[in-house]
Amino acid sequence: MPRKPGTARKSASRPALRGTALAASATLALTLTALPATTPPGPAGVLRGTVTSAGKPLSHATVRLFAGDRHGVRQLGRATTDAHGSFRLRPVQRGGSVQYVEAVAAGDKALRLRSVAGVGPGGAVPQRRESAVTVNELTTVATGYALAQFTGRHGIFGPSPGLENAAATSYNLADPATGRPGKVVTDHDNGDKNATLATLGTLANLVSLCAPGADTGRCRDMLRRTAPARAAAPQDTAQAVSNLAHDPRRSTGELYALAGRAHTYRPALTSAPTAWVLALHYTPPDVYAPGRMAVDAKGNVWSSVNWLPGTRNPSSFVTVQDPVGNPVLNSPISGGGMKAGAWGIAIDHQGSVWVPSYGGDAMSTYSSAGKPLSPATGFKDGGLDHPQGTAVDQRGNVWIANFYGLKGNRGKGNVIVYPHGDPSRAITITGGGLDHPFSLQIDGYGRAWVSNARLNGARLLDKRPLDGHAGGSVTVIGPDFKPTSFSPVKDASLDWPLGLAVDSRNNVWVPSFFSDSVTEIGPDGKVVGVHKLSRRIAPWSVAVDGSDRVWVAGFGTPSVSVLCGANTGACPPGSTTGSVLSPPDGFRSKSIQHLTAVQLDQSGNVWLANNWSKLAPPTGGDGLVELIGAATPVCTPLQPLPSRPASTGPTPCALQHSSGNR
Repeated sequence: MPRKPGTARKSASRPALRGTALAASATLALTLTALPATTPPGPAGVLRGTVTSAGKPLSHATVRLFAGDRHGVRQLGRATTDAHGSFRLRPVQRGGSVQYVEAVAAGDKALRLRSVAGVGPGGAVPQRRESAVTVNELTTVATGYALAQFTGRHGIFGPSPGLENAAATSYNLADPATGRPGKVVTDHDNGDKNATLATLGTLANLVSLCAPGADTGRCRDMLRRTAPARAAAPQDTAQAVSNLAHDPRRSTGELYALAGRAHTYRPALTSAPTAWVLALHYTPPDVYAPGRMAVDAKGNVWSSVNWLPGTRNPSSFVTVQDPVGNPVLNSPISGGGMKAGAWGIAIDHQGSVWVPSYGGDAMSTYSSAGKPLSPATGFKDGGLDHPQGTAVDQRGNVWIANFYGLKGNRGKGNVIVYPHGDPSRAITITGGGLDHPFSLQIDGYGRAWVSNARLNGARLLDKRPLDGHAGGSVTVIGPDFKPTSFSPVKDASLDWPLGLAVDSRNNVWVPSFFSDSVTEIGPDGKVVGVHKLSRRIAPWSVAVDGSDRVWVAGFGTPSVSVLCGANTGACPPGSTTGSVLSPPDGFRSKSIQHLTAVQLDQSGNVWLANNWSKLAPPTGGDGLVELIGAATPVCTPLQPLPSRPASTGPTPCALQHSSGNR
């Protein structure tokens, strides 16, 4: 990627909570003084808890403890709350990928509250089990969003590791032990720095409209307005929350007005949102100007990094965060020849991570445990020159878009392949219209689709506003390492194409920075659609989820847009391929900066790379942002086609095989 200046370097340790963030969480705590004190742990093996609604104890409620995993849901125990909303139960057994408590109000099944009570083994997070829980509206929203993609008519269940990682993510939103906001949503990166804490409080107030003694008309109205288009209203509050997580555009103005009738939780929004999204911002050490991410089989998020904070010096690190945002594997990881991580990162079949060293003209490789596998200078085989996009095919070959830097004439650059990950056998591919190739992805036939960014686009980044024409094309290279007969694919819509993606049906989606569109190319290389975005966002890259919906990262306008993909049945009624499913300005948050990458995990979370924080003067971006539970889960690492983890069969994510030549 072109070099850009940075800002002050962050300390290697996380700073103490700032006063503003502490004030935000304290405000919320002050409004909850009517709640009972945190339930003390009971005897070993006994789960104790307290259920409240609208800040008051919920008496005579039916409480059940459930365990969910890929095989389904089973009940572990049952109890009834006393006059103080307290309960205790002894589970008949333990286990499950996730344990959660569900409380239903006596005589009124519309109020259904939930709280995570344990996380089993199998994810990238430590297993834990609560001995005491608080169940209220806040924990219901946290559970509903974090586990939205695993919530169905029969409860919460699904495959590992996405289920465990999602359950652990709920703790970032609400602490089930206390029933108060979690440590992450109130920390120095979030708190009053974005709208997530206030949105959380507003959603909790919506749920409290169904508390005993509340206006039943408002409760019914709230449930009705959370119903999917042309569908019946949900029967209870837990399903209503899940509906909003799945379609955050639902009735924003009307629901905001209803939430204003309840005042249990503060802070709350002061105006209607454009969408009911919950975004969390993570800034571990040296996650500065991240280029692109890759999610490993456990759910850890690996990131390439452009620069060292506070300098224009190339970063010597690769970073790794666990599914709840903590640095792991001794991150930031140094060594292996890293010098300015580029827009490219891929994970092979053995779990090794390949990251292009843009400034080192090399490839750096790391084991799944974070140990450098490449030499101190990186792998330079094949004549690498400012490499960018990276992908792994079905046979384990590592493909590299050899961008060739911001120099020379048109037609420079090529594609390098390391057969079965062996740099010493490097193959150089030319022809087919390759012209400063930027990114590449593999389709189901083992072919590599390569975006040709040319030179003009990067040079136009210095222009204000971001405007102009750079042109571009797409080259398709067969599994025989030869460009196909229909390469290059050209179209007027391809105007500085950057990070493309392939869907489950082998359609290729190519964002164009200067045309503010996403071009859909069929498996035969023919353009089948040009989908204009609602606003000028200068899209950089895209990712496809397990329902073939296309997530678009906006660089010019910090935002995330969503398009209905080839599977129109996964979109709202009336949608067609290319319909914009997000608000006109995309999903926005104060934490989202100028994005170069969007990636998805097995929990349904959307991960965003804040590459720049300012356009003028160009300034590096801070950390990663996660949209909680917003997408259909996808197997990680890419197989290479996006596929949803399966709840049946021997493994949730079987390795895909090439369908052969076309």
